[in-house]
Amino acid sequence: MENVRLFIPGPVSVREDVLEKMTMPQIGHRTKEASALQRRISDNLRILWNTKSEILLSTTSGSGLMEGAIRTCTAKKAAVFSIGAFGKRWYEMGKWNGVEADLYEVEMGKATDPDEVDKVLATGAYDLVTITHNETSSGVVNDLEKIGAAVKKYPNVIFCVDMVSSAGGHRIDVDELGIDICITSSQKCLGLPAGLAACTFSKKAVERAKTVENRGFYLDLLQLYDFIQKKDYQYPSTPSLAHMFALDYQLDYILNHEGLENRFDRHQEMMHMVRAWAKKNFDVLAGDDIASRTVTAVLNTKNIDIAELNKELKKRGMMISNGYGDLKDKTFRIAHMADTTPEHIKELLDNMDEILGLK
Repeated sequence: MENVRLFIPGPVSVREDVLEKMTMPQIGHRTKEASALQRRISDNLRILWNTKSEILLSTTSGSGLMEGAIRTCTAKKAAVFSIGAFGKRWYEMGKWNGVEADLYEVEMGKATDPDEVDKVLATGAYDLVTITHNETSSGVVNDLEKIGAAVKKYPNVIFCVDMVSSAGGHRIDVDELGIDICITSSQKCLGLPAGLAACTFSKKAVERAKTVENRGFYLDLLQLYDFIQKKDYQYPSTPSLAHMFALDYQLDYILNHEGLENRFDRHQEMMHMVRAWAKKNFDVLAGDDIASRTVTAVLNTKNIDIAELNKELKKRGMMISNGYGDLKDKTFRIAHMADTTPEHIKELLDNMDEILGLK
């Protein structure tokens, strides 16, 4: 396989030292060592998210815990707010699991209006709301502070947030925002291979789940919660310990070597670099006030052949992403997340300038 640096919105390129941790000898998943490993990961994720809530780990993608959340904690009906393809996925998950849900969409490139969230929840029809924090199909980030303030008016509503492509790149204060279930996965800003997901699970979410009958089995968040309380941070099914070895190592690096503030600042610097380049040569889909720190959707105003561009980039050991869904060929996406550095971004943009004759 070619060694290509990925500037796509997941999976990301992974540092060699992180990959090496996945080759560590296996341990028994019912041992004290496994409990200590999983407890340490949970404690460090609490620091990352600034929360006191319990952390649940799952050998799935982020979509697994998204499905688990809407099925486990919707007793009446879910209000799903979508700003793109991945927000809409939560609605599909509810529908296919027999969970009553309504979908509220906005035009691609726009963010969810907090006043609309307030208006919808004021009907009293919903007891769970889902929000996408960072939409990789459009490069839009939602204002969780304003949305969170709206949701707090309705104490019986469970607040679920998809942070799959933002946790570790954006600062997110889960408890301050009143979030009950926030979800991420390994292959985005955390800088690991795909295959592991994590979420917070508040006491409020625990109590709600107890009232829901058909929560499923493997993705029943209450079963995961109860099991780790009784079994000292061990899980009902065999976990991917290889991923956990790597995540344990990477969280220590993020918190104690790079530092959270430095990591957030680095993501913001890369965002500014890409957006400046895009505005100079093309245009951007998301406005400055709702711009993602982890991925930029560039409007293809020059009508370039994106597949041909990627073909040339791959010859140079790099890869970007075409637009997603209806935005294919109308946009292209440059991700700037995980352990990508400003130096990597400069190299990519310089090569794109050469290939496209922009210099």
